[in-house]
Amino acid sequence: MSELRTLVIFGAAGDLTRRLLLPGLATCLAAGVPERGIMLVGSGLDEREDFAAVVREAFAAELSEDQLALPAVRNTLDSARWITADATDPEHLAALLDQVEGPCGLYFALPPSVTMASCEALSRVHDSGRLPQDTVLVLEKPFGTDLDSARDLNSLLAGFVPEERIFRVDHFLGLPGVLGFVGLRFANRILEPLWNRDHIERIEIVFDEVLGLEGRAGFYEATGAARDMIQSHLLQVMALVMMDPPTRFDGVEIPANTAHVLRAARLWSGDATGEGTPPVVRGRYTAGTVDGRAMPSYVDEEGVDPARETETFAQVVVEVDSWRWNGVPVVLRTGKAIGSPRQEIAVVFRRPPHVYEQFPSSGPQPPDVLRVGFEDERIDLQLNAGGPFDSRGMTRTVLSTELPEPGLTAYGSVLRWVLEAKTAFTVRGDGAEEGWRILAQIAAAYASGQVPLQDYEAGSAGPASAGLAG
Repeated sequence: MSELRTLVIFGAAGDLTRRLLLPGLATCLAAGVPERGIMLVGSGLDEREDFAAVVREAFAAELSEDQLALPAVRNTLDSARWITADATDPEHLAALLDQVEGPCGLYFALPPSVTMASCEALSRVHDSGRLPQDTVLVLEKPFGTDLDSARDLNSLLAGFVPEERIFRVDHFLGLPGVLGFVGLRFANRILEPLWNRDHIERIEIVFDEVLGLEGRAGFYEATGAARDMIQSHLLQVMALVMMDPPTRFDGVEIPANTAHVLRAARLWSGDATGEGTPPVVRGRYTAGTVDGRAMPSYVDEEGVDPARETETFAQVVVEVDSWRWNGVPVVLRTGKAIGSPRQEIAVVFRRPPHVYEQFPSSGPQPPDVLRVGFEDERIDLQLNAGGPFDSRGMTRTVLSTELPEPGLTAYGSVLRWVLEAKTAFTVRGDGAEEGWRILAQIAAAYASGQVPLQDYEAGSAGPASAGLAG
């Protein structure tokens, strides 16, 4: 697959483009990918004469003066332009494609229903013989709106674009901690022999936030915490953490291995921790104080319908029922308006098989824990030290390090993969479907009446029944 010469962003007037895609593209170009830059086209229903200025502003906020002068950055800024088009109209799409230089990537920064309609229109462009053969599709999450729509979209795309030219984007796979975790596990001999049910007690993948609704009721009311974060992001991270070792890091093995993990995943039945933690917990924040600022109750936010019972906190426990992982609970947790948020992957190892009476302790020694932060990429390994012959007794020690700051944002990594035609960290079609299958199990648990919507105060650690707060 050839490197792209043009990147078209549908829905380029939206918040995703301004806040994430353009800064990410800036870091990508500053890293020299691609060296010549990229022809950038924004597209939407309205006329936008200011698009080039918007791009310049986003780049200037992200890059230094020296970086702005780099040929790749300068060429991209000079090429940025706007083409007004209806992404759901085959004639509009064909006319747009006639105006851009290939190979071309089409980035769908659109709601899932509009993306589906646009892909249907592109299929008709293909049938008319006007879709360039080397066109690449870049699809934002969520991929579809449920299992059936994801299957329909996969079937539609398979009819006119080969799988290797479809990028299903999950920017969590580009977060520094996730990328670092791959090297931590596969580039060292220490961890992989322990990476199974015999040595690991549980895995926690947690992404809590201090942020509340932040004026996004139109999006969040139709989504909720589980659909927004667990269905895509946290399940995809789980699949990467728990996949079998690949023979190579490419667009065949990684998406296949992660899809196999998701295929084996199911909701846990019973208590996952031995401390009364239920397999599914949901909550909604009430008024409180977060980071020193007052936050209103979710139900009092503008645009919120309390009767919808939209959850702002979701915690589910799943099991990957495979030879390697059977019996290991995996806690996936996300919450808004959390006072002391965790954003990390935590691997809790089993305790030693024998307890020494000579170890001074008020109870069982705590287990070893490996923690990797999502954003700060801090790696902590918590271990026990000391013992019966040490005057200090048993102590808890933490081996900690921080990796160098990454040159790319998460979206910078995503766009780099797109521009370099590397599909290893994209989501395969069946992997996206499995995420919706698991979400359907969560939704069924909600509907059963056995998972009440619990209140938790903004600034707290979340619903009390969730546990695992630190």
